[in-house]
Amino acid sequence: MDGDDLNRFPCSTCGSDLRYAPGTDLLKCDHCGAEEVIVGHRPFSIPAMAELDYRRAIQDGLSDFETDKVRTFSCENCGAHVEFDPAMHAAECPFCATPVVSGTGEERLIKPRAVLPFELDERSAREAMAKWLGSLWFAPNGLAEYARKGRKMDGIYVPYWTFDAETKTQYRGQRGTVYYVTQRIPVMVNGKRTMQTRKVPKVRWARVSGRVARFFDDVLVLASKSLPTSYTKALAPWDLSSLEPFQPAFLAGFRAEAYTITLEDGFGEAEAIMNRMIERDVKFDIGGDRQRITALNTQVGTLTFKHILLPIWVAAYKYRGQTYRFVVNAQSGSVKGERPYSAFKIAVAVGLGLMIATAIGYGLSAAEQSGYAVIQ
Repeated sequence: MDGDDLNRFPCSTCGSDLRYAPGTDLLKCDHCGAEEVIVGHRPFSIPAMAELDYRRAIQDGLSDFETDKVRTFSCENCGAHVEFDPAMHAAECPFCATPVVSGTGEERLIKPRAVLPFELDERSAREAMAKWLGSLWFAPNGLAEYARKGRKMDGIYVPYWTFDAETKTQYRGQRGTVYYVTQRIPVMVNGKRTMQTRKVPKVRWARVSGRVARFFDDVLVLASKSLPTSYTKALAPWDLSSLEPFQPAFLAGFRAEAYTITLEDGFGEAEAIMNRMIERDVKFDIGGDRQRITALNTQVGTLTFKHILLPIWVAAYKYRGQTYRFVVNAQSGSVKGERPYSAFKIAVAVGLGLMIATAIGYGLSAAEQSGYAVIQ
């Protein structure tokens, strides 16, 4: 991933650049059609996707073997850091369509340990996006048509952290048991005050303590700030069982975003996710009808991590002076984007609603007048 040969693989037949073909184990040449098998792609060989020790990485740092120098351009609008071809000097940010100029700076980053290869090609991603747009009420027709015929979507690998942890938790709390008592309660019935018998729930609390243990496997944390979390959460879930040991060949023809959320910050978010799961385990262990947790003491044993890349297709369209972003999960095809509205469609819908309400009101009025005449 270092130097001028970043994610570039020349065709042995014609010398043009090979591209990874989504959903296959092949690199293909767009110029002559030649194909090359990615050596080491499952099921042929499965190199170990070794985890790294988190505490060692934080305390002692990582060796040059575990890190790499990466050249990126930085978007001042959305904060994305995306790897770029050294021959490229100006472009648009794939996340927000903001013009950017490539820099010459380098970042030393932790190498990816695994990658989830693209399953959907651009055509399939565009069809998924167009279908999603077509399902939105009040979306401008022109935008959906523009999206179908617009510029190519960008295939990007987005950085994530995953964390594995062995945890043991001691807790203290209270178990609540619901019981009912019969009480006479004053109520008003037909304007008169009367007494009625009702069963009222009460809770009997008992002190409890205990231990729970859980092994967390691949707690997934986004390592980028370029997309809103609402987007990335909507794209979940990801099938991480399809992860491949990292090979630059999977990135051929695609871009890779550099992580901007540090390892420590990433673990802070992972820890919050794990704590919520531990609290759920504790409440289940307490049992009863209600639970209260008064103290938790969690010990974390083995703690490891890895940097992985997950695939998305991104489109940032400028339509009538506004920018709309759409993201497609390149594994499952799920879509998320900014919801555009058509003022014309809204006005028509409001007008139709008023017409229908007026017609219903007129009909009811006519019926009432007709009924009154018959009675007279």
